[in-house]
Amino acid sequence: MAPVSPELISPRSPRVAAARRLGKRNFRGKERLFLAEGPQAVREATGHGDTLVELFATGEAAERYADIVGAARDAGARIHLASEDVIADISTTVTPQGLVGVCRFLDTPFQEILAARPRLVAVLAHVRDPGNAGTVLRCADAAGADAVVLTDASVDLYNPKAVRASVGSLFHLPVAVGVPVEQAVAGLRDAGVRLLAADGAGDRDLDDELDKGTMGGPTAWVFGNEAWGLPEETRALTDAVVRVPIHGKAESLNLATAAAVCLYASARAQRAAGGCRSVTGS
Repeated sequence: MAPVSPELISPRSPRVAAARRLGKRNFRGKERLFLAEGPQAVREATGHGDTLVELFATGEAAERYADIVGAARDAGARIHLASEDVIADISTTVTPQGLVGVCRFLDTPFQEILAARPRLVAVLAHVRDPGNAGTVLRCADAAGADAVVLTDASVDLYNPKAVRASVGSLFHLPVAVGVPVEQAVAGLRDAGVRLLAADGAGDRDLDDELDKGTMGGPTAWVFGNEAWGLPEETRALTDAVVRVPIHGKAESLNLATAAAVCLYASARAQRAAGGCRSVTGS
């Protein structure tokens, strides 16, 4: 059982300084560590093997979330009781919730994802906004996707905003990072997965695809940049370019909303009779 350290009074403590540096991408990459802030993220981290290395908690938070602190201790994490100033110094949020965890990187090699024969995958190609990346990951988790792939042109998975936006889903499903889009497409196609590019200017309509019964097989959705979508060269790599129909007067859907619609459409089709998942399967 990991010991509880004395209260960390000064933000100049070496442990605090080390955690604070993880707010920067180059330090995260060097140490292969990232921050998980708030009770939900820390709770999920405690259930993910030895991912959680350290936990900083104010006295109030340690009391309020005693179950989380206990689970962190049982998982082998070192517990630091910290002042609110220390938590504020480490945290990247405006209103910290009193818990900040230091976690090991947990991305999965792309080849392991392919070897598992995924049936539903979200590929984030050229997604630059960390909040959007985390939200799409959360949507993929909720829709029952088997994996998420971030290409080398996308945002850092461990950006604090991406971690927060995933609301714990980062710890739920395999995520591969830094995969060139050509490699991602080729690998998934060789694994028997159909590649669909989600684009508002697509020549195929999602409703039509569902009506024709083409959505029941293994599928990977490729999502592009928030502002300018997918480059033509990326769209050309996929098997089809599909648009989400706009039935009202809205000009368009944002990335996360479109991703949720597409992923759930595939999930439903795959669970229908004749789909690649059974009705009761996960």
